[in-house]
Amino acid sequence: MINNDLKTYAENLKEPWWLLFYRIVWEQIPIKNGVKILDFGSGLGVTANYLAKDNEVVAIEPNKDMIKIRIDENVYEQMFGDIEILKQQKDESFDVIVCHNVFEYAKDREDIFREFYRVLKPNGIISIVKHNHVGRIMQKAVFENNLDEAIYLLDGGRVKVMNFGEVNYYNINDIKQWIGDKDISIEKILGVRTFWGLQQNNDVKYGQDWQEKMYKLEMKVSDIKEYINIAFYNHIILRKA
Repeated sequence: MINNDLKTYAENLKEPWWLLFYRIVWEQIPIKNGVKILDFGSGLGVTANYLAKDNEVVAIEPNKDMIKIRIDENVYEQMFGDIEILKQQKDESFDVIVCHNVFEYAKDREDIFREFYRVLKPNGIISIVKHNHVGRIMQKAVFENNLDEAIYLLDGGRVKVMNFGEVNYYNINDIKQWIGDKDISIEKILGVRTFWGLQQNNDVKYGQDWQEKMYKLEMKVSDIKEYINIAFYNHIILRKA
């Protein structure tokens, strides 16, 4: 039986703020149609399903309940498992790897990244979306008006996310350490959800005009350093030589 928290999470993905999140992230990935994609930590299959419209997609997810209720309007290969399934993939077999909001909950980050490098084709890209610690503090202080928790996070405290557990933040320097002497480099660092998670009036977010203007605003600042630093998420694009 699927638990109620997971059902609620699945329903929340239909809300305008989540739709805006995916729209921006997908737009930021420099991808051509007709390629082979790995979605590692595919969750409910939102991104795998979207990318499968024009590409061959393999999705790996360790949560059986999420797989049961995943979105599968388009055809893609869904696999149950974790890094052990990743290790079974062939060398240089994917053009694109997406790994969105996964490393925060993974214990073997560097091993996963090493496998990404192995299965990625030359000139292939990796799309990593990560939680930004500063952005989380901004949300707590402004949107939630929860000053105690903002101070707690600022002092090094951690938060838990429904269905996923404790968020273990990491930064760009950690990614650079994973890269080491591998022939892969960070091509872009982008911001996602700089502004739209700060309005306390959620009703306005259901308006189509508001959504289009917010999308335009977010895209304008997504590659400006000052705004990247305070965005709720950072989107890192890496490219293999």
